[in-house]
Amino acid sequence: MYDYDVIVIRGGQAGLSIGYHLQQRGHRFVILEKSERVGTSWRERYDSLVLFTPRSFNDLPGLPFPGQRSGLPDKNEVAYYLELYAHHFQLPIELGVEVIRLEETDSPGSPGFRVHTQERILLARSVVIATGPFHEPYWPDLHTNADNDVVQWHTATYRNEQQLSDGPVLVVGGGNSGVQIAIELTGKHPVFLSMGQSRTFLPLTILGKTIFTYMRKLGILTAPVSSWLGKLYHSLPDPIFGYRKELRKLLHTGKLTLSSRTVSLSGRVATFADGRTATVSNIIWATGYRLRYKWVEVPGILDDQGRPVHNRGVSPTPGIFFLGLPWQYNRQSALLGGAGHDAHFLVNEITDLLRS
Repeated sequence: MYDYDVIVIRGGQAGLSIGYHLQQRGHRFVILEKSERVGTSWRERYDSLVLFTPRSFNDLPGLPFPGQRSGLPDKNEVAYYLELYAHHFQLPIELGVEVIRLEETDSPGSPGFRVHTQERILLARSVVIATGPFHEPYWPDLHTNADNDVVQWHTATYRNEQQLSDGPVLVVGGGNSGVQIAIELTGKHPVFLSMGQSRTFLPLTILGKTIFTYMRKLGILTAPVSSWLGKLYHSLPDPIFGYRKELRKLLHTGKLTLSSRTVSLSGRVATFADGRTATVSNIIWATGYRLRYKWVEVPGILDDQGRPVHNRGVSPTPGIFFLGLPWQYNRQSALLGGAGHDAHFLVNEITDLLRS
């Protein structure tokens, strides 16, 4: 009756990781990827993107990340690695296939799910929603108050400095991407970095070792979100890895100005929470993404805010699983190499379900 035991929706690092484990268990499955090529979402990120985790922390199950193990890979290396991974294990991936609806079957004796694509309907006993957290770029409403000739980009579509006009740049959002882009742009522009909350800047290495080695040994990466350490770390804003020395130097020379939260825009003038203002010609919104599961029509697996309801990726509806979510189980869930750990747990749950 079923076309597959498992349908995996999206073929990023999460989808590929669960695909590896499903293949090892001998399950009939397919990975549906809406892009025409594995790794496209990474290729479309801004040109200078470099991961803050070294290659040794970016391994997916069964295949080490190539290159110098202590070095930091760029976005194109990640895209290449994902494509290599899919080819190496000959994972069953259908490219250019977008899922437009997911619903339960209406057969009580044969529970399962209908996965609608633009061309056909597939039936599966279980489904892994591996779409990750980067669905819709979030633009604060105040962006509409800027003059039409103020150049505005979200980090989802920003690529490089050539997309900007002359004059000052306001970068709104103080996460790792916002800081990296702000520092990069100081070479040709005065830059205002608007941070909505205080951030801790951590070094990338300590005594010659990556900081993630210490975080792992201290249990910070692996502590479950339900533990006291996990709850504490989860409650804090994500730290900025690296750039502390560069930021201090740029602040001292005046090439970069650190600003508080942007509360309003009027024409070319941005006003910050502390009352200061800045006149800018460009704005880059490093304001993150919002989840979008409008295509999911399975009752009970999303809360009132449209967020997944799950325990370690296991939804309340038997047969529906989530993978690739930040803090799905612990801090490393959000890292490239963390997808394999969560996938290993889920494949055991899926196997038990299929045997029942």
